[in-house]
Amino acid sequence: MGEQASTAKKKPANAAKSKAATPKAATSKPESRLALVRRARRINRELAEVYPYAHPELDFENPFQLLVATVLSAQTTDLRVNQTTPDLFAVYPTPEDMAAANPEELEQIIRPTGFFRAKTKSLIGLSTALRDRFGGEVPGRLEELVTLPGVGRKTAHVVLGNAFGVPGITVDTHFGRLVRRWKWTEQEDPEKVEAEIATLFPKSDWTMLSHRVIFHGRRICHSRKPACGACPIAPLCPAYGEGETDPEKAKKLLKYEMGGAPGQRLKPPPDYPGRPAPPLGAA
Repeated sequence: MGEQASTAKKKPANAAKSKAATPKAATSKPESRLALVRRARRINRELAEVYPYAHPELDFENPFQLLVATVLSAQTTDLRVNQTTPDLFAVYPTPEDMAAANPEELEQIIRPTGFFRAKTKSLIGLSTALRDRFGGEVPGRLEELVTLPGVGRKTAHVVLGNAFGVPGITVDTHFGRLVRRWKWTEQEDPEKVEAEIATLFPKSDWTMLSHRVIFHGRRICHSRKPACGACPIAPLCPAYGEGETDPEKAKKLLKYEMGGAPGQRLKPPPDYPGRPAPPLGAA
């Protein structure tokens, strides 16, 4: 990795060393609404400094590719999706092509992503709907996207925010876990989480906030063992201490570019500091 990658990797650990002695968890006074909003927005600003290159981690070249990739990403990694979609789109580049696909042939291509039979049904169904109801184009409205087979609010917001520039909050497992750890919400239902978080930030922040939180959840604030000692927002986190607090041990838990490994994309954006992921089957 180059100098930029090294800087991105070191900053969280250094920040945690200088601030982690006074984590938010040490306070017991109830937090006011104003204090919550201020803390939430400060966390977003801190994450923007740590992840200035935050982006959707699915490879795509148009709205249809992003829609398909997002449907495939359920219950698997973005890396595995990105390793699968080049062959998929080489055979089925348009909704019309995918709508006419032989299900068994489509299943074999997307098999590496898991749940391939259910995903095949969704892909053929949404492609047929795009062909028959939307002239072969992905609609740019939430109300229309969620009528497509296999497309819920999370998938719709990913497509709207990243293919159409329409602000939205993407509540995946990482996002939900982190906003509950940070006490931004106590809700479990994704739609209720989305509604509550939306009240804390201006609409213009929603898409990038989603990317930053998801980046942080994948790289530092892991589900089972968060790297608290390498976390740049440790002083602002009510859950500080749930994971490894020793800075040196925490650094070993960092993932992707912060841990010196390739990210999820085979074709990352130009400002990505890490290495591209390898294609499927590569050594």
